[in-house]
Parts: sequence; C-alpha cells; structure tokens
Amino acid sequence: MTAPLDTARAGEPRLLVVDTDQVSSTAGDEIVRVLAAALERGGDVHWATTGGSSAPGIYRALKQPEHVAALDWNRIHTWWGDDRFVPPDHPDSNVLPFNQVLLADETNGWSGIQIPDANIHPVPVSEALARGLGPAWAAARYAESMRELMPLDADGTPVFDLILLGAGPDGHLLSVFPNSSVWDEPGICAGVPAPTHLEPQIERVTMHPRVLPAARSVLLVTSGASKAERLADCWPGGDPRTLPVRAARLSQATWVLDRAAAAGIRRG
Repeated sequence: MTAPLDTARAGEPRLLVVDTDQVSSTAGDEIVRVLAAALERGGDVHWATTGGSSAPGIYRALKQPEHVAALDWNRIHTWWGDDRFVPPDHPDSNVLPFNQVLLADETNGWSGIQIPDANIHPVPVSEALARGLGPAWAAARYAESMRELMPLDADGTPVFDLILLGAGPDGHLLSVFPNSSVWDEPGICAGVPAPTHLEPQIERVTMHPRVLPAARSVLLVTSGASKAERLADCWPGGDPRTLPVRAARLSQATWVLDRAAAAGIRRG
C-alpha cells in the first residue's frame, strides 16, 4: 500500500489521494472525525449522505467497531443529498444501501448501527408516490422538513455539519447535471427530470448546490479513471453550471480520491 498524499492550501479543498482499496476506509475515518467533533460542540448533529457506488463501502467502514464506539448515533440525524424517485426498497434507491448495509447485521458478525427512526430523514418519495404527487412536491416537503429541524444561517439555508458527495463521470454533483435547470430553482431542493445521458433514467429529487457553502464540512469521495478528466477540469475553477462538481471546490471541503481519479489534477 502506498502512503496517502494529503495536501491542503488556503481557500482550496484539502486533497487526500489514496490507493483505490483505501478510499472507503479513508472516507469512513473522515466522516467519524467530523461527526465526533460536531458532537463535542453539543446539541444534535446533521449530516447528508449519498448514494451511488461509493455508499456501500463507506457504510461498511462506518460499522467498524472503533467507529461505532466513537459516535453517539442517538444525536446524529441522517439526510440524503439526493435520491431517485423510487420507493426505498427499489434497487435504484439511495436509501436501500443505507438500510441493507449500515443498519443491517452482517454475516461477518458486525451488528448494524442502531439509529432511532426519528433521526433518519429520507426524501419523502414514498409519501409522494402514495399521494400521486411528483418530485417537485417531494423536494418542497423535504426542504420544509430541513428548515423545521435544522439550524439555519442568515439566509435561511440549513447548516449541515457534514455533506457527503460523490461525483459522476460527466461532472455531476448530487443530481445536478451539467447545464441543469436546477441552478435556476429558487429553493434548497428541487425535482429533477430523468436524465437521458446516463442510467438510471429515473426522475430525482436533489438538494441545490447552494446548501454546500453553508455546511460546516463537505466530503467528496470518488474513484476511477473515468472521473479524472472532469475533476482536472474543475480544479482551476470556473462555472459550476457547466461542471457541477466545481461547487464542491470549497475551503471547508475534503476530497478523497484514488490515484486514478486524481491523476489530472495540477495544483499551481
């Protein structure tokens, strides 16, 4: 195993470059570090998790006994940065790996993490589907729930202690795709039409990237050579509308990348 590269510069994200097999464990370490510090500040803690291919490995890392012992999940509230407009037991739901990996007992003997139901806040897709309503309604209701339960900044934006993100090969962030109409939405959550350029072609609900600057910490986790070109393009800055992952280029952000994904990044 090669030693990780850990670099940071003022005004830029901290960049953690690791071997591919260390991405999940490194992300788990960072999540526990940030959430433990938030717990020490007192009061309830709010974090937003992600979906995609990174989520199961990160959840397994969080189930390591030393990580379980470090966090009081009775005070931690879990939200989702985005989700597909499907029920939580659907294979394409971002909630499914949370339930199947983080909360469930594993064959290796690790117990699932015990989290009060009242602390788990999925996008209200099931309610929307039951009432015959669409993603826009679910987005508005989700935003309302955040503002009811979370601390807000001076602009009324919910302040997360941590937002966990992935990045798509097209440079999308959350469910905000290049040149998305979400940028013109006034709220903190939005419904998203089914994308036509990638799978799954399902409607979605997403947080707006304007929630990211208000967060105390942001953690971007991704791997693979298919991400390298877009990540390299975003590092010098530029318009996030054309490359949404640029919205995570924040001073309070940490990027955990494998060496293939980070290969094109040049820090001037």
